[in-house]
Amino acid sequence: MALEEQCSAPPQWRSISLTHVEFPDGDLTGKVLAYISLLPIAILVGFVTLIVFKRELHTISFFGGVILNEGVNWVLKHILREPRPCAGTHSTLHTDYGMPSSHSQLIWFFVVYFFLFLYLRMHQTNNARCVDLLWRHILSIILLGVAFSVSYSRVYLLYHTWSQVFYGGVAGCTIGIVWFFFTQEVLTPLFPKIAAWPVSEYFLVRDTSLIPNILWFEYTVTRSEARNRQRKLGTKLQ
Repeated sequence: MALEEQCSAPPQWRSISLTHVEFPDGDLTGKVLAYISLLPIAILVGFVTLIVFKRELHTISFFGGVILNEGVNWVLKHILREPRPCAGTHSTLHTDYGMPSSHSQLIWFFVVYFFLFLYLRMHQTNNARCVDLLWRHILSIILLGVAFSVSYSRVYLLYHTWSQVFYGGVAGCTIGIVWFFFTQEVLTPLFPKIAAWPVSEYFLVRDTSLIPNILWFEYTVTRSEARNRQRKLGTKLQ
């Protein structure tokens, strides 16, 4: 259906509780896409959770890039001032400007940065197992599907036009690439010094940039420590 036809015959809209993302009443596809469009919010919550519990400098830097990306989006919206499609359709908007789409820009920033992290930051060694490479490819495909779904949801739900979503994606990809290499080339060499600051030691902030596979490292260290403690506990009970 053309955008003009959708605007001329607007359906009854319902909102998801708390988030106020609206979808056409009785439209199952719209309801699913409304929930999908909330994924950028889930990403932000996930970042805060990781920072609180992991306190890892690269994660903090990644989140800093997300904040920068959102700031750039706000500036672009207030410079371009392009209105959203079907003005008045949605009653719970933070801004009337739609160029570029903040949801599209955030999700594509996240996906592109994560791609670079998977294939460049997590170094592939010559003895890397096929299964290690396979899960990266599968995860990349899933992330691409998520990014396209979030972008499409913003158009389907009449929050943005295709051009607003497209340029949001371009902006997100560009900032994601720039921020990744800025983190790798400028910030990462500073991480050991930052981790050694008294305030960093007090808050248990750590630097894992020299560990190629942090998941495997944490697994082996945790397993080894658990076995040592189990062995000591068994010795005391004898």
